[in-house]
Formats: sequence, structure tokens, C-alpha cells
Amino acid sequence: MSLPLLGPVTLPPTEELAFLAGVGLLAVVGAVEWPVAVLLGAGHALASRRGNKLLREFGEALERV
Repeated sequence: MSLPLLGPVTLPPTEELAFLAGVGLLAVVGAVEWPVAVLLGAGHALASRRGNKLLREFGEALERV
């Protein structure tokens, strides 16, 4: 996707967008406070990045065998 002034932008996978939208919705309706929603979103992003790195390293190790 290309945005004016920003150029090309890649969106996260659909599952990640759905999670973040759900957390945002919970914050909007007041089910969770906004700082909790921010922490949930940040924690999810960090965990998914770490998981992707771990899977990539595992795949590279398997290729070497």
C-alpha cells in the first residue's frame, strides 16, 4: 500500500490487525483502560516479532541439516 507523503507502507497480517482492532474496541467501550490496551498491543507486537525471528532461525537451522 502506498500513502501520500509516507510512500510504501506494509500492513501486518490480518490476524494481527484483528487483535489490535479488538483491543482498541475494548478500550473505546471502556472494558479496559487505554494504558492497558497500549500494553496489550505493544506486548503482542513484541511477541509476534520474537516468534517470527525464532521460527526463521529454526527454519535456517533445518536448512543447514
